[in-house]
Order: sequence, then structure tokens, then C-alpha cells
Amino acid sequence: MYKPTSSTVWKGRIDAADGDLGLRWHQVVKPLDLSKELPIGHGSYAFLGFCCDEGVRRNQGRIGAAQGPDAIRQALASMAVNLPRELSLYDAGDVLCADQHLERAQEQLGKKVTTLLTSGYRTIVLGGGHETAYGHYLGIQPVLGNALRLGIINFDAHFDLRNTSPQSSSGTPFRQIAIAYQEQDEKFSYLCLGIQEQSNTRQLFKTAEEVGADYVLADDLQFGVSEQVREKVNTFLGEVDELYISIDLDVFSVAHAPGVSAPAALGLQPQVVVSLLKEIMASGKVLTLDVVELNPSLDRDQQTAKLAASIIYQAVQNWC
Repeated sequence: MYKPTSSTVWKGRIDAADGDLGLRWHQVVKPLDLSKELPIGHGSYAFLGFCCDEGVRRNQGRIGAAQGPDAIRQALASMAVNLPRELSLYDAGDVLCADQHLERAQEQLGKKVTTLLTSGYRTIVLGGGHETAYGHYLGIQPVLGNALRLGIINFDAHFDLRNTSPQSSSGTPFRQIAIAYQEQDEKFSYLCLGIQEQSNTRQLFKTAEEVGADYVLADDLQFGVSEQVREKVNTFLGEVDELYISIDLDVFSVAHAPGVSAPAALGLQPQVVVSLLKEIMASGKVLTLDVVELNPSLDRDQQTAKLAASIIYQAVQNWC
């Protein structure tokens, strides 16, 4: 199910005395109805919500992430406009998961992502649980075809490479993508940053090795980005043509991100993630990204929503 965004979501402070120099995002975001013919994006930014936490429910997590997209929008609303004049912000509405039909919702998300990418928009998907990632991938693949090699960088405390039997969930999206590449006899290029050793079983580390995934432990990012980590990221970037970035908010310390299904006591500091993210965005290879696992019902004073919005702001400002 798809619905265009409501104009009532984007509202916030207005500094009328400052004119155009005092504009905030809620004053410039334009609606984009994906059920109609789209104008060419010309590199402008389009937000697309995925209102779904069925995958979290299946993964025995705490539901509530279906309300994540609007909470992120509300936190983004008062961000200052510092974009080049030729680039615009659009809100392309939401894909909803009706009656627990996760697979159907993922297919719909994929179609909407394909529409945005082929129309020239830099797409930012607002989750939703991390089941968002598989639907997002379904939309990326038709755009790439077989000519370009896709790399996936996932900022996450978890591999999300769980077994898909008996059903897919928020813990399986990258396993599903890996299987798709295996069936096509192609290399699965997956780098996970911020892995918590205590949160991933030996089976998950074994699966990561089997599918050819690379990773950096959270312990190796606690005190900043070392040259060794930077080299690993740059090597990965050099091996791919296009990049899909997924940011699971549970990669952050619970002190900064309490509003997630699986909070991490020893998660990363936002400054470390932002530092890495800026370098990745500047690579010129980023095609699309998503931010997932915000659960507003567990948040404190919009703390996690504001963190998600700040991460998105940094991504947009450094997207080359």
C-alpha cells in the first residue's frame, strides 16, 4: 500500500525576519506523488518512508518502528537549509505494510525506489525495521542491471545475516541479498561497520565468512577512525561502482539512541559514524541510503529521532 505524504508532517520554526537566508527544511520540502508522472530529479533528494515493523515482530524484537518515518520527518523539519540552490528536497510519501504482508510491502518499496532512482533522485528511505533493506535492494537492482557492481555498507551492531527459514525478518535482509547474488553467480560486496561481538553468534560470524562479508568490530571504532579502518573502507570503495548505505540506529550507544528495538550499551559515538559517513559520501559512488530501526515509542525526548535527522543532514550535505 502506498500513500503520499501529509503536508501537516513538515512544520516547525519560521524565522520570517531572515527571509531566504533563514529557511528551514519544512519550508522548502515539496510533495512528490509516486502514483503520478514524476519530474526529472536532477540529483535532488527524495525521502520515502517504509512504515513497517513486521520484520521486527518476526525477529522477536520490540515493535514500533512503523512510526519511524514520520518521527524522522518531524526531527528533520527544522534543519537549516544550506543546500546549493539547484538542489531541492522532496517527500515521496510512504509505503505501508498492510495485514503483516511483509513480502508484498517490500516489493512495493522496491518499485517506488526504482521509480525514484530512474527519475534521477538521490533517494533516502526512512524505516521502518531493517527489513527495509531487502525491499530497498529490490529497487536498486533493476537500475544497475549487470553492468555495475553494487557495494553495500551497513552501519550496524548486527550482521542481519540470519537464516531465512522459516521466514524472512528484520534479521535476514542481507542474507536474502547474498542469496540473490549467489543465484546469479556474482560477488556479494558487503561491509558492516560497528559489529558487536556479543550480539552476533558464532553461526552469524560463520555465515559472514561464507558469504564473503567483511566487517569492523565496534571495539575498533570506539576511539575514532584508525588508518587501518580507513584503509579497509577505501579498499572496499575501490572495488565497487555504486554504493548503497544502510544505517541501523542500533549501531549507536544507547546513551545516544535509546529509541531502537535492540539498544547497544557499548555502541558507537555519533561523531565516529559521522566522520566515516562524510568520507563515504564524498566518494562520489553513493546511489542511495536508508536509516532504519527508529522506534518512537521507546525514544526519550525525540533523542533518537533527532540523531537520525542529524545523520541524514550530514549525508545530504556531503553527498557528492
